[in-house]
Amino acid sequence: MPSRVSIIIPAKNIDENLKECIGHCIELNYPDFEILVLLDNEVEARFPKTKIIVTGQVPPSHKRDIGAKHATGEFLAFIDADAYPSRNWLLEAIKNFEKEGVVAVGGPAVTAEGDTLLQKASGFVYSSFLVGGTYRYRYIPEEKREVSDCQTCNFVIRKRVFHELGGFKVDFWPGEDTKLGLKLEKIVYDPKVLVYHHRRKLFIPHLKQIWGYATTPFIVTGKNPLKILHLIPSLFILGLTAGMILFLMGHIRLIFISSVCIYLALVLISSVHSCGKSNLKAVPLVFIGTILTYVVYGAGVIGYLVTARWKRWKNES
Repeated sequence: MPSRVSIIIPAKNIDENLKECIGHCIELNYPDFEILVLLDNEVEARFPKTKIIVTGQVPPSHKRDIGAKHATGEFLAFIDADAYPSRNWLLEAIKNFEKEGVVAVGGPAVTAEGDTLLQKASGFVYSSFLVGGTYRYRYIPEEKREVSDCQTCNFVIRKRVFHELGGFKVDFWPGEDTKLGLKLEKIVYDPKVLVYHHRRKLFIPHLKQIWGYATTPFIVTGKNPLKILHLIPSLFILGLTAGMILFLMGHIRLIFISSVCIYLALVLISSVHSCGKSNLKAVPLVFIGTILTYVVYGAGVIGYLVTARWKRWKNES
C-alpha cells in the first residue's frame, strides 16, 4: 500500500491562488493523501479531501508546525498557497524515499505558466546565475542530487523525522527552511518533484520580498554559517561606495569606470541567459531588476547587522 501523505498549505485567507493550489492538489496522481489548509480565520468554504484549520494570525512557520500536529500521513508535503503542484508531484517525491537514508525530498518551484511579464521577469532574476548562484536549482529544474536545504514551497519529509527535530519551531520567516535543512542528514533534490510558483511582480513587490530575505535574523547572523553568496551584494555596495568616493577625489577613475562597465556587462549577459531566446522582451526588466536586487539585498544585510550590533552595544552599556 502507498504511504499516506499530508499536504500542508499555510495561508492567510482563501483567494484565487489558494483555490488553484487546492484544485491541483485534489487532482494529484497519488492514491492516498489529505490536504490541510491553515487559515487565520474561520471560513464557510469547503473542498474535497481538505481539512481547514484555524490558526489565528501567526507566521507561516507556526502554521506548518500546527499542520504537522494534525497530520495523519506518514509523510508531510509542504507547499505554498501561491504555488500549485504538477500532477505527479507526490508520486515522484515518494519514490525517492525508497533509497536508504533519505529523510526529505525537494524540487524546483518554477515560475507559473500564466504569470504576467513582470512576474516572469522576477522569476528570471531569481534564476539568473548572478542572483540565484548555487541556489538556481530552486527556480529551474537541474540535475538530481543531494542538497543542504530545500524551500518549503516544495518540500516533503518523513513526519517522524520532522517531529523528532521539533519541527520548524521558529518565530521568523523566511529562513525557517534553511534552519531545518541544516539539521537533516540527507535531502534529495529531484527535478521531477515539480511545483509551479506565482512570482511577485517587479519591481516593488519583488524588492519587498528581497528585503525580507536580507533582514531574516537566521540568515544574517552567526546562527547560520554565512556563505559568500549572501555577502556578495553587501560587498558590492561597499565596493561601489568606496569607488565613488575615490572617483570624486580623482583617484583610480579608470579602474572604477572599468569595473562598473564589467559589472553591467555581466548583468546583461546573465539577464539574456536567464530569459532565453523566447523571452528577450523581459531582458530590460531583468537587467534593472538584478541591479536593484543586489542593492536592496546588500543594503538590507548591512542595515540589519549594524542595527543588531547597535542594539547589542546599547543593551550592554
